[in-house]
Amino acid sequence: MREEEGPFAGRCMCGGVRLEAQGPPDWVGICHCATCRRASGGALVAGAGFAKDKVRLDGRTLASFASSPGVRRSFCAACGTSLAYESERWPTDIHLMIGAFDRPENLVPQFHIFYDERLTWLHLADGLPRYATTPSEGGLVED
Repeated sequence: MREEEGPFAGRCMCGGVRLEAQGPPDWVGICHCATCRRASGGALVAGAGFAKDKVRLDGRTLASFASSPGVRRSFCAACGTSLAYESERWPTDIHLMIGAFDRPENLVPQFHIFYDERLTWLHLADGLPRYATTPSEGGLVED
């Protein structure tokens, strides 16, 4: 499936929160860090980075919490759907969970991040670059 230009629309499971992102994402990646796994309850998390001014995230049940110093995660307080990640490290960006989009297949991952934290039983054959932390910090790793 090809990546589209947007807009990208989505919602939480119960429909209490809607999201929309304009234009193409700055990046799409798969995160293996322990905090993303714990926040989502999954073995990994696929997210897309957008400029905050290109995103609308609202609804009657939107909630957030500080998951670590300088990091806020947004979710639906009614159904628990994980929706967004914001960090002081990237103050103009917001990372949206692609599983919440109506057409997540159109947000094609480009790389893996925090690959050194992946679950040891997880073996991937997608051929995407794998970074020990983030692409901006370098550190490509091999399986």
